[in-house]
Amino acid sequence: MDELIRKAHVLVEALPYIRAFAGKTIVLKYGGKAMIDPELKEGFTTDVVLMKYVGLNPVVVHGGGPQIDQMLKRLAIEPKFRQGVRVTDEATMEIVEMVLGGTINKEIASLISRHGAKAVGLSGKDGGLIQAKPFTKADWAKKLGADLGSWGEDEDYGLVGDVQAVDASILKNLQATGAIPVIAPMGVGKDGRTYNINADLVAGAVAAALGAEKLVVLTDVRGIKGEDGKLLSTLARKDMARMVKQGTISEGMLPKVQACLTALEGGVKKAHVIDGRTAHAILLEIFTDKGIGTEIVA
Repeated sequence: MDELIRKAHVLVEALPYIRAFAGKTIVLKYGGKAMIDPELKEGFTTDVVLMKYVGLNPVVVHGGGPQIDQMLKRLAIEPKFRQGVRVTDEATMEIVEMVLGGTINKEIASLISRHGAKAVGLSGKDGGLIQAKPFTKADWAKKLGADLGSWGEDEDYGLVGDVQAVDASILKNLQATGAIPVIAPMGVGKDGRTYNINADLVAGAVAAALGAEKLVVLTDVRGIKGEDGKLLSTLARKDMARMVKQGTISEGMLPKVQACLTALEGGVKKAHVIDGRTAHAILLEIFTDKGIGTEIVA
């Protein structure tokens, strides 16, 4: 009986959040171990379906770095990164498009649909959803509001893009049919070329374009840590640039920080960086009083 009462308390605790977020869009950046571990994959997709059934409008933007690396190594192509960004030549772009836009995207959409909700998989190329531009260090530094001079001169990242614009009408039309959009992070430039875009950056831009209530970024760490190495449960936007400049935030966390900044500047109320290795991490963050990970506020 005690266990049943505990479950009832959990439902009661979730009620104010269900009421507050009903009809609101929540953008989920899906990545890391949660995309690989079978149990975590099942948990993520059931969480997304539950969100839909209690009245929220989830939108999924997924990564796929480990799967891309695996395919590159099978083809004897060495993965290369600079400041947490994947250097993408023509050969790598072919693999990225095949893995992200094909295998992974369709698998996620299929899993969500299998659990009882309608999901539609698409890439940023479909219908001109994401207009891309070449990625540069200068643009990134401007967005972060930080001096990235320690990175050295601008380098050639190949076919790595940044988001120039998102056609939110495509996603809103899908949502109007009751579908959950599942987005592979690619875009098309004005030159007609396909660009590989970091999934965090796409998620932040999509959240801003949709006027989402929240952006939730799943990763393989507990959240953002301070200078003392301890987890920060709440972080103000103004503190991020200082932490980037000091090197407290670096490498793979940089795109996540940029995504959060983009979302907040676009009117999103809160952004969250959470540990996707925790079972049902999304539900714990959205529907409980304490939450998990780091909450970023304006």
